[in-house]
Formats: sequence, structure tokens, C-alpha cells
Amino acid sequence: MTTVTGPDTARGETERSQRWSQWTYWPLAIAAAVFLITYTAHVIGDVQGVWATVTSVTIAVIWIMFIVDYLVKLRLSHPRRLWFRTHKFDLVLSLIPALRPVRLLDAFTRMTAFTRTTGNSIRARLLIYGVGSALLLVWYISLIVLQFERYAPGATITSFGAAVWWAFCTVTTVGYGDYVPVTIPGRTAAVVLMAGGVVVVGLVVATISSWVVERASRGHDDAVPASRADIRALTTELQEAAERVEAERQASLPPPGAPAGGADAR
Repeated sequence: MTTVTGPDTARGETERSQRWSQWTYWPLAIAAAVFLITYTAHVIGDVQGVWATVTSVTIAVIWIMFIVDYLVKLRLSHPRRLWFRTHKFDLVLSLIPALRPVRLLDAFTRMTAFTRTTGNSIRARLLIYGVGSALLLVWYISLIVLQFERYAPGATITSFGAAVWWAFCTVTTVGYGDYVPVTIPGRTAAVVLMAGGVVVVGLVVATISSWVVERASRGHDDAVPASRADIRALTTELQEAAERVEAERQASLPPPGAPAGGADAR
């Protein structure tokens, strides 16, 4: 039996999905912060026994929360295939624990101080996501490397301070070589960190270049390209003006059946 989904049903599913996203946004953002703190305590504290069980259960519960959130959004979306194709990052976010605190970065981008103008909003988001992602990447890779390197034979990264120093040297492509991972998971994490460093450097350079171009173009408005929002606003104004002209023209026309020369025409 085939279920027919009409416009009203699709609209209702969209509204429910939006309400769910609004209702779960801050709880999941807080859960992301708890996940980061718990995993940090788990690794740096090298917890054992009961505390290891507590931190592991907390991490697992938060993981399940993100997976359930993704499945509910997928269930409420319409059409589901389109939502799945356009929200692949949500799937990655629900499956990879290290990416969950990205929700905290998104919370910062909603501050009104960063959204006064279109250019400032875009650059603020780029900077927040770029710098924030870099710091989160350094923090997580430091924890991961420390977790695998701490007791490995011949390891030099045996403390969190050494792990953070190594991570900053690697992400900035300095690479002093005083600390080197010796395990396969540690070296895999190093590759991810190096790739992330290249992306972050490019993002920061592009953002600064955009700011410099905007500062240099002040006083030369004719040379500044219009944004899509500007074009849409201008199109809307032109349509409204055309509708007003047409309405005035229709109002000036004589009523149907009236003589062409007016009421006194013979």
C-alpha cells in the first residue's frame, strides 16, 4: 500500500522538525560541553575503576543522544532523501564524538554582535569556526595522542603538556621534532592534525584578505559587487513599484460601458 504525502502533511513534518531542532539545540550544546569536559577528565586524569566507568557511561549516553537527535530529524524531515543529502555533516556529527563540541561554536555564531552586517556575519562565522575548530582539533588530538602514547615503549609524549606542545607545533607546520608519536593511532592522529592545520591557515588568510578588501573599498561603493540579498531586495522593490503603477493605471480607466469621451459625450 502506497502512502500519499500531501502538502499539508509535508508542511506539518517541516514544522515539527523545526520545533524539535529549536527544543533540542541548547540541551545538545550543553551535552557537547559535558562530553568535552568528561573526555578531558577521562584522559588527563587517567581514571581507573569506578570513575572510568562513570566517564565511559557519560560519553556513551551523550553519543546516543546525538544519534537519536539525528534519527528524529530524519524521521520528521520531508522529503527524507533530500534532507539526508543536504545534511551529511549532521550524520558525521552524530557518529564521530570528537566533532560534537562544534555545536558550541555554532552557539557563538548566533550572537547579535557578529550579525550586524552581511560581511561581518560571514567573517565572524569563518573566524569562529576556523579558530574554534583549530583549538578543538588541537585539544582533541592532544588527548587522543596522549591516550595512546602514554604507556607505549619509547614514547616521548607522556604528559598532557607535551601533547599540547606537540599538537601546536604540528598544526602550525613548525614541527620541531622534539616530540614524535610512535604508535600507529598516534601517527594517524598526527596526519589528521597536519591536514587540519593546512585548512585552518587557508581559512584565516582568506578571512583577513576579505576584511582588508572591504576596508580598502570604503568610499568606492560602485566597485563593490552586489550580494544576492541586495539583488533580491532590489527585485522586490521593482515588483512592488510595477504593481503600484498598474493599480494606478487600472484606477484611472473609465468603468466598463462608459462613453469614451466622458459622461457629456454625444
